[in-house]
Amino acid sequence: MSTGTRLQLKQPTGWFAAGREVACALHLLSDAAFKLFVWLCLQAERARGAVAATPAELAKVVGKKESDIALAIAELEQRGVCQVRPGGIIEIQDRFWPYQRDCACTVNPEWLRYVAEVKRLFLERRCVHSSFTAADERLALSLFRRGVSLIQIERAIWLGSLRKYISTLQNAGGTPISSLHYFTNLFEEVQQERSSQYWTYIAQKVKTFEQTGRGFHATDAVNTPIRTESGDARGRLSSHQSLSDHPDARFFDETNGKHVKGQKRRRNDDK
Repeated sequence: MSTGTRLQLKQPTGWFAAGREVACALHLLSDAAFKLFVWLCLQAERARGAVAATPAELAKVVGKKESDIALAIAELEQRGVCQVRPGGIIEIQDRFWPYQRDCACTVNPEWLRYVAEVKRLFLERRCVHSSFTAADERLALSLFRRGVSLIQIERAIWLGSLRKYISTLQNAGGTPISSLHYFTNLFEEVQQERSSQYWTYIAQKVKTFEQTGRGFHATDAVNTPIRTESGDARGRLSSHQSLSDHPDARFFDETNGKHVKGQKRRRNDDK
């Protein structure tokens, strides 16, 4: 091959600098531990060399049993390849990490607690079908640096999740949320002045959707009764009903920023 030929990557992103650090790990680790190490390298934020993930999440994405993942993590720690920090943060040690680190991020325990809590708030919603990826970590780091509080993040996730459930009702189906970036615009929206009662109501509505539904599927969302805080059934939204016929019609519009003055929230049963 001519020395003047410049090689081009087929994919400009998503690659990893697998040099002497990876070669060293190859000779040091078992097959299972090395496979996990390579996955961590590909997913880790380059400036930190760390990934937030539980053994259960890793087992799912790597295709191994959770017990096997636990053994692999133990081997990575024993061999000095990785260190497990609080909040499920797995950090690759310097000897096995080819990139220069942002030291401010690596040693900040407050950030570790912050990202772990963001991850928990994100993954606990029923409409979220995802792992907490490196891209999600980077967004969480950006929010941390901008001073966005965990309360604001929780409220943004409530609001975005509720709108997703409502959209599923309106369209008789929908796709689950797969990234923390879905809530990006809401992190600013929730900073608007709202009463605590408003957020209590939003949170309760999210829980109602998740408790009465059997899963994030069109048939479950459409055919499951929606209940009030008192537990009374409020009817079903069938495929031939319009959204304006539903008892929660005004609430749906308010949550989506489309409140229409004078629209009645529920029908008057006395008429």
